[in-house]
Amino acid sequence: MEPRPSIDGVPRLWRGREELARKKDVVTEMVPSVGSRPPGGGVIISFVLAGAACVLNALCYAELASRFPAMVGGAYLYTYAAFNEITAFLVFTQLMVDYHISAASIARSLASYFIQFLELIPFLEGQIPSWIGHGVEFFSGVVSINILAPILLIILTVILCYGVKESSAVNTFMTTLEIIIVIFVVFAGVFEVDVSNWSPFMPNGFKSVVTGATVVFFAYVGLDAVANSAEEAKRPQGLKFVTVLISIGAVAGLTTTFLIGLYVQSCLYLGLGRDGLLPSVFAKVHPTRHIPLQSQIWVGCVAAVMAGLFNVTMLSHILSVGTLTGYSVVSACVITLRWNDKGTSRLSLGSMSIRQEGVLCLVIVALCDFIVGLCYRFNCAVAFMVVSFVIAVAASFALQFRQVYVDPPGFSCPGVPLVPIISVFFNMVLFAQYNAVPSSSEHSTIGYHGIPSEAP
Repeated sequence: MEPRPSIDGVPRLWRGREELARKKDVVTEMVPSVGSRPPGGGVIISFVLAGAACVLNALCYAELASRFPAMVGGAYLYTYAAFNEITAFLVFTQLMVDYHISAASIARSLASYFIQFLELIPFLEGQIPSWIGHGVEFFSGVVSINILAPILLIILTVILCYGVKESSAVNTFMTTLEIIIVIFVVFAGVFEVDVSNWSPFMPNGFKSVVTGATVVFFAYVGLDAVANSAEEAKRPQGLKFVTVLISIGAVAGLTTTFLIGLYVQSCLYLGLGRDGLLPSVFAKVHPTRHIPLQSQIWVGCVAAVMAGLFNVTMLSHILSVGTLTGYSVVSACVITLRWNDKGTSRLSLGSMSIRQEGVLCLVIVALCDFIVGLCYRFNCAVAFMVVSFVIAVAASFALQFRQVYVDPPGFSCPGVPLVPIISVFFNMVLFAQYNAVPSSSEHSTIGYHGIPSEAP
């Protein structure tokens, strides 16, 4: 693949936030229960498991970002380089569905939080119509009118279209404000801890803890998990000014998510436009503002329509599928890009080349890991789980000893291929625990990418 030029000024200001930041601060409604079978105090272990998965994925992303330091495209670019154009386009499609739904979800969430913040003012409490920020549903909830969400999207899109430096300054201010508020809330809340809530520690067993890890995985890559947790509680306790700070922190955090997420989407469109997979209009960069202006406007318009007209709450639950799948593909890219086909003298198996053999082993590892997760989730016979795990281990050994690996320039993920393989294991097992259509009772307590209730 021929190297593509970067946007002037973009790598210094935005690079490195591209993939993980798209999930940053996507609202995870965490009242004490996480899912239909709450892990109780064991949610602490859920955060540990989710954090371990995030660390492994971060190592893989760090190597690839170092390998392609001046190119836009993220997971699409990495897949293009590691596999082929068709696979990369499929990854792009998944990313775009993920991004557009995420942007619309966050827009509605930000609108609802903003209205909640305004209603802290006594004379505005209960006086703002639901259709402005919370949403009014029609046609059995398929259509949900929300006026404020697309307005906020348009404002932030205009900020992004004005220039990278200006939008980066807004992002930096909001992030700094958010961090300060989160630190303050943590110190204020440490004196309100009720240890009686820790007993029993895992009321529904370890399985509920693993399921909880799937949920909190997304909160882990955000800075306002504490603020969102407190804001979504049915009866939040504490000082009034702390509640105000939490609302401000939620708005600031979601605003930074918006800016980064919308910008990353335009960069992906730019990458595909340059590769000829999309119309050339998406490949244009403004000569003075140094941004993909047409792509940015398109992204803002699509997200504004979705946020203003549709109830994206249920659609937003599929985002975990896209995230965990995308992370697994990136981990696989780290392995394939390390292969040195010319450096091996090993004989291939049958008509397959050594590289094709390696790709097959990666597919087997991912599939068997997913089966292990399903067996654990549905209490299948232990034999099925053991057999699947043994096959995955055998394929991992083939990746370790049948391939020759070379160190890349720049940052190098340690323990290749072991670390990326473990990353795939975590991702696919968590993927298998995912419940795509929560029950009505479950939806009342947890949203994977939920937004504050759109009911008045």
